[in-house]
Amino acid sequence: MLTRRGFLQLSGMTAAAATMPAQPQAAAPDVSIGIAPYLVEASPKHRFQTVAYNGQVPGPLLRLKQGREVSVEIRNRTADPEVLHWHGLYLPPEIDGAMEEGTPMIAPGATTRYRMTPDPAGFRWYHTHTFAGKDLHKAGYGGQHGFLLIEPPDNPARYDREVFLGLHDWGGRFEGGDDGFMNPVYDASTINGKMLGFGEPVRVKAGERVLMHILNSSPTEVHWIALAGHTFQVVALDGNDLAKPQTLEMLRLAPAERVSAVVEMNAPGIWVLGEVRKHVQAAGMGIVVEYAGATGKPKWIQPESLVWDYERFATPAKTDIDHETIELTIDSLFKGHGAEEQWLINGKSYPHTDEPVLHAGRRYRLILKNLSMDDHPVHLHRHTFEVKRIDDGSELSGLQKDVVLIHAKNTTEIEFVANHPGATLLHCHQQDHMDRGFMMLFRYA
Repeated sequence: MLTRRGFLQLSGMTAAAATMPAQPQAAAPDVSIGIAPYLVEASPKHRFQTVAYNGQVPGPLLRLKQGREVSVEIRNRTADPEVLHWHGLYLPPEIDGAMEEGTPMIAPGATTRYRMTPDPAGFRWYHTHTFAGKDLHKAGYGGQHGFLLIEPPDNPARYDREVFLGLHDWGGRFEGGDDGFMNPVYDASTINGKMLGFGEPVRVKAGERVLMHILNSSPTEVHWIALAGHTFQVVALDGNDLAKPQTLEMLRLAPAERVSAVVEMNAPGIWVLGEVRKHVQAAGMGIVVEYAGATGKPKWIQPESLVWDYERFATPAKTDIDHETIELTIDSLFKGHGAEEQWLINGKSYPHTDEPVLHAGRRYRLILKNLSMDDHPVHLHRHTFEVKRIDDGSELSGLQKDVVLIHAKNTTEIEFVANHPGATLLHCHQQDHMDRGFMMLFRYA
């Protein structure tokens, strides 16, 4: 059956093919990404057939300069249409990487080229933005992602080196009942594509200040991370510097969230950095951190409680900035009789959702009211927003993000300035929720 999303894929694919140059361009691109089938070997007993960027999971780390234009070439060597989303960047809709905004799909066997100017600075990422349905090897389920660091013109570098870590869940099956609710249950969890004990350790030296950039690329799961024997000084969330850096024993990352934290290497030994919940770490989500000269088995110290609060990274709001309000109510519709549930925004499921009109330069507050029993990591494309209120808390300021986890049966309020004209997608970053209608577009006047 040809779905609305499938129709968009075919339309975009045709458009992309029509715009392809007849002859290869002479100059080599600044960024070259090949999308091709790949076998992930998370452990000798856990192999997953998927699709990867440049033959690796995660894809290659791209370090680009803020404001410096680069040429990009993307080659699709798979049997399906593809698209690559530059998560967190301020790009025009035609290259942002979402077919819902108008980015053309890349046909199987085709190559596309364009130029882009990376902005803003910070830890971003890139990933596929395609439909998966019930195929746990496709789209976000397939681990098709890579690290993207946009470097500012001036970086004082108050650390000795950087480490990039990507969390992901693999394989498995959908479990559910007759009400249509389907929940992915995974076979393995990894950091940088390897289960605990099967990848190379993070090697450090005593006295180093290591800046860890951690990404949760999981298609559906929130993860809690700790480094035994150490603390994290959180300096940025979603690539945006914090006005109030915080020192914590553990981190929480919803799907698509990033945390940048400095770790003082002041406890020589061999330690485990991994998921705090025992059953998830047992499924493989961990990596060894090894000091130079240390011997013995990796040690793990179990934290006592799961503690995370967005409010601690913000400051109390002193004044209310003039804004327009848009209310969005999130809920689900269960049809029963084996039919899959639909996700709704203001009672409508994509592609039939409303398309609010934005006026360039105006400030908007989104009141995101979650009536469902699920938490939702909500992502706004092509813009950065300020978290203004979490649940029943006080008015906030200073916390800039591009993904926020909206708690079940609660309301989150965020604000952004409409300063990047063009179709702009808002969606839940859980692959299954997005596939079942949890998306909507904003249009600029």
